[in-house]
Amino acid sequence: MPTGPWLTPAFQTLNQPLAAVLGARTAKPFADLDIHTLGDLLRHLPRHLMAGTELTDIASLVRRHQGSDDHLALVARVAQVQVAGQAPRQRVEVRLSDGSGQIDATFFGAPHLIKYWQKLLTSSDRGLFAGKLGWFRGQPQLIHPAFVMMTEDGLVGSAKNTRIARRVSRGSFIGLYPQTAKLPTWTIAECVELALDGIVGLADPLPDWIRQADDLMGLEQAFRAVHLPTSRQEHERGRRRLLFDEAFATQVAMAYRRADLAHHTAVARPSRPDGLLAAFDARLPFALTDQQLEVGRQLADDLAQTRPMRRLLQGEVGSGKTVVALRAMLTVVDGGGQACLLAPTEILAQQHARTLSNLLGDLGQGRLMGPDHATEVALLTGSVGGPARAETLRRIAAGEAGLIVGTHALLTGSVAFADLGLVVVDEQHRFGVEQRNALAARQAAQPHVLVMTATPIPRSVAMTVFGDLDLVTLTERPAGRAQVQTVVVDRVERPGWVERAWGRVREEVAQGRQAYIVAPRIDAEDGAASAVGDLSSVVDLHRGLSQGPLQGLRLGLLHGRLSAGDKDQAMAQFAAGQLDVLIATSMVEVGLDVLNACVMVICDADRFGVSQLHQLRGRIGRGSQPGVCLLLTAAAEGSAARERLEAVASTDDGFVLAQADLAQRREGDVWGLSQSGAKSSLRLLRVLEHADLIEQARRSALAAVARDPALADPAVADYVREIEALARTEIDQAA
Repeated sequence: MPTGPWLTPAFQTLNQPLAAVLGARTAKPFADLDIHTLGDLLRHLPRHLMAGTELTDIASLVRRHQGSDDHLALVARVAQVQVAGQAPRQRVEVRLSDGSGQIDATFFGAPHLIKYWQKLLTSSDRGLFAGKLGWFRGQPQLIHPAFVMMTEDGLVGSAKNTRIARRVSRGSFIGLYPQTAKLPTWTIAECVELALDGIVGLADPLPDWIRQADDLMGLEQAFRAVHLPTSRQEHERGRRRLLFDEAFATQVAMAYRRADLAHHTAVARPSRPDGLLAAFDARLPFALTDQQLEVGRQLADDLAQTRPMRRLLQGEVGSGKTVVALRAMLTVVDGGGQACLLAPTEILAQQHARTLSNLLGDLGQGRLMGPDHATEVALLTGSVGGPARAETLRRIAAGEAGLIVGTHALLTGSVAFADLGLVVVDEQHRFGVEQRNALAARQAAQPHVLVMTATPIPRSVAMTVFGDLDLVTLTERPAGRAQVQTVVVDRVERPGWVERAWGRVREEVAQGRQAYIVAPRIDAEDGAASAVGDLSSVVDLHRGLSQGPLQGLRLGLLHGRLSAGDKDQAMAQFAAGQLDVLIATSMVEVGLDVLNACVMVICDADRFGVSQLHQLRGRIGRGSQPGVCLLLTAAAEGSAARERLEAVASTDDGFVLAQADLAQRREGDVWGLSQSGAKSSLRLLRVLEHADLIEQARRSALAAVARDPALADPAVADYVREIEALARTEIDQAA
């Protein structure tokens, strides 16, 4: 929860703790909805808006939540009420309908409760029901939902909620809110109305010139319009204002960060014709692509400046981003500085350290017998401790290690660099803005920053999430790369195809090639040992395949619970061709570059995201042999999970898949840590859906910076302050 001191009355009011407004007991369950302040509550918008006389479209509601166990709220007519079973195990079964679709609700209880519910449910033919969605024999049902019955005079049968009763009686709109088991929608609605009482006369923090230029409703008016509208048009105008505020906050914060770079200096690191980079290029066993060379020149030009570089390098899977980043790092080392590569996980950091060392060869051995131009590659992760950690920290502080690879451990205050010139952040979607700036902020002279992603980024996302970075793109793959065919295998409808998949693995191995088999978990969910029928566990797969379809082949096992030595050994053996098949979790999605691997079987592929599947598939077809990727699934045809897999199978264009991935995953946390949209600091904004509004807010943000470069306007300062306070809170929670 962001904290002040806030400069404007509006931000002071909206950032009051919710407990101060509703009381601690009432406010406590709102934490499950990530609602902590008065402003959070007022920005918790209705999922659906209904007139007091309307009924929920039940068929559409059920389709949207097919197979889920979500908490739902709906207004429906009571079509049938009956008591089933024998005392004392009776139940009330209720058929709810909107005239076209229907859903059942079931109530269990003692005999006196059964009679009470039966009477109450027949007191009116229309009610508001809220509860957890369940499924019985494929049919939806609400299990013991909370409910209120609406009578003709506007009273609400089972709740003393006079506010909702008044709205029903006058035919006003009723908001159905995202809810939890402890917070039904009518309780949220009542609390929202109490909150609205507390913002009477709220001063608008958005400057008048922006409101007029963008035709925006006032803030207090917008809050009332979204929760207590007199028309749907009014509701949409209020919602647009709240969306704009969120877009403006992110855009103006990024605009000021970009402007702030002009006041900082970096050490220029110009290229040298006779340094480590030149020696590295001369030893490369392959030719760089034209795009790699062009992007390399752009980065070299940036590094030669005294203005800190802030670049985002997005590249298609297999386009050679790592080599481009390494060449930039070597340029900095040639200039007397150090470069560090920040990875989101220990496994990825270890793989990067191994990849850099392999690419450099003896050029990455700076002590003893290394060549004159050589530098050290150091690895620092959370598991490195004791004397080894102390020695690594010493080598980094002394400047002996020119290239440092690590995880969040590099962000701690115990790490001191001799002369940090470049920070490379890999898999940026797992880091927020504040994290990727954390290392830069600790240096007297700002290091250059290169952020990398293998997930191509739609323009609306780049504008929102990476508005403080300049974008460069790699789409060209190195010559000689083979094509990869992707096939979805329905293991329920066509179980024989699974055996065919194992047969294909054996055929490829017989031709001297290698294979990956990937599963989503280490152990089976129920903890029981199983045969090959369970495709979700790498441990069980390894046991079942080695005793069955792949018996006699050299099988390796790789997962996160193995010791560092066992992981290294498995990857090294596979890379050296000493293993035919590597059975692994998704930790192989990046870092491993085995040209001889040309087949991949992904088990329970529906448990992986679009981007992750694309990354995994990128591990094969890296040599000249064509590859095949088999996506094994039990997901039903027509389901959302199956549609994801079909999308991956239909194209190897990462930019097309990025749109599908974002639509499903949402944008993650722009400023903080979470990759899941459910924890996004964008409470309302969806970067695909609201691209035009984001562009509009961006223009206003740039104009605000031009009018007020010193950030003297208290209102604009509070927009920036709120975003950056949120980012710092996320970082503190992670630490």
